[in-house]
Amino acid sequence: MAHNVETMAYAGEVPWHGLGVEVLDDLTPEQMMQKAGLDWTVSKQPLLFRHEGDIHNVPGQEVLVRDSDSKVLTVVGKGWEPVQNHEAFEFFNDFVMNGDMKMHTAGSLQEGKLTWALAKVNEDFELFGGDKVESYLMFSNPHKFGSSITVSFTPIRVVCNNTLNMALQGANGKGVRVTHRKQFNADEIKELLGIASEQLAHYKEVAQFLGSKRFNEETLTNYIKEVFPNTNPNAKESGTVSRTAKTVLESVETQPGAEFAEGTFWQAFNAVTYATDHVVGRGNDSRMASAWFGVNQTRKLKALDKAVEYAEAA
Repeated sequence: MAHNVETMAYAGEVPWHGLGVEVLDDLTPEQMMQKAGLDWTVSKQPLLFRHEGDIHNVPGQEVLVRDSDSKVLTVVGKGWEPVQNHEAFEFFNDFVMNGDMKMHTAGSLQEGKLTWALAKVNEDFELFGGDKVESYLMFSNPHKFGSSITVSFTPIRVVCNNTLNMALQGANGKGVRVTHRKQFNADEIKELLGIASEQLAHYKEVAQFLGSKRFNEETLTNYIKEVFPNTNPNAKESGTVSRTAKTVLESVETQPGAEFAEGTFWQAFNAVTYATDHVVGRGNDSRMASAWFGVNQTRKLKALDKAVEYAEAA
């Protein structure tokens, strides 16, 4: 398995990143957890140091250890509460058993420091004569200090498997995040999950709007340059596009699904998501980690906002 991806399982067709082992598409959350190699627990252990031959505890600090192989995952404070993988998968039980979702993908990144599960929601939409977008929910459970548990709405464009990872927005406008400073309560998060359906409907409206507004050569280039600015000081002065921006511009007409809403900012936006998910980067595992949890997750959300800005001005 590739470096970023430690273990992984997927149901159905090979996922866009081409990683993992195939499993049946009717697994329970617990079965998916086992197939994905995530049926392990973590525990907090004393953080020790040696001084003049004696062993001492580090006050207020502990290490989080994977019990299956004694691997140290992170250093945490006394008030930090780990969430076990089985708790994360139990979150999906009611939805899967009621037929509202199907387990789709699960795995471990960064040698166990980040685990996740992705479930397909029985909602989707289709625009522009065949451009289908499916809805997923992702639960990420980091075993890493400074990271929060998140539940995200993840729309995936079927024709090219382009993804977004958008935090569910609660009534306060903030994403659904759970710190490790309090006991995990799955029921509190489930109360907010009706918002996922609302976000899919809103995303459909955005897609329709972007597909109704056309770009020209200048606005397309400026849009891509804003999403992928050239950080070379000399290049900034000359207005030269970055290497990545050039790659994205080349993808506008060649990406899968380029025929849908051709010449519009929907096509331009999807060139960004296609290139970040499938083209730029050092390999499929690094692209996947970045697209879901890293720099490119943020970049794609910025690209969506910028596409709306340019479409409104068109």
